[in-house]
Amino acid sequence: MKFQVIYFSKTGNTKKIAEAIASELGVKAEDVNNAKLNQDGLIFLGSGKYGNQPGKIMMEFIEDNNFKSRNVALFGTSGSGKGLEVQEMEKALNAKEACIQGKFFCRGKFMLFNRGRPNDEDLDEAKKFTKNMIK
Repeated sequence: MKFQVIYFSKTGNTKKIAEAIASELGVKAEDVNNAKLNQDGLIFLGSGKYGNQPGKIMMEFIEDNNFKSRNVALFGTSGSGKGLEVQEMEKALNAKEACIQGKFFCRGKFMLFNRGRPNDEDLDEAKKFTKNMIK
């Protein structure tokens, strides 16, 4: 099976998670600004949360691509760690008739809060999530 990891990250939090996922899959994480959607396989999409939304560029990427019947796993980081960014990506992908296979989210450093996040435990959890997605 082919895998693709595409992310949007302003502060580097989501990039860390994307790279952990990609290393588990043996692929390179791709910044959404330079990504082109593969024609098949499992796609991991991730974003940080900015004003309770995923990054605008990630949402434009979802809107501009065909996800009908595509298998997608979502991941995200936020100061709250509640996964609101993942929920919004999921809504957009459901409207595009994607097949959501799973979701992962964790805290990310935000200003003075959550220093050191995502930490090694978060990265390990992201790797476990990845293993579950490819079983």
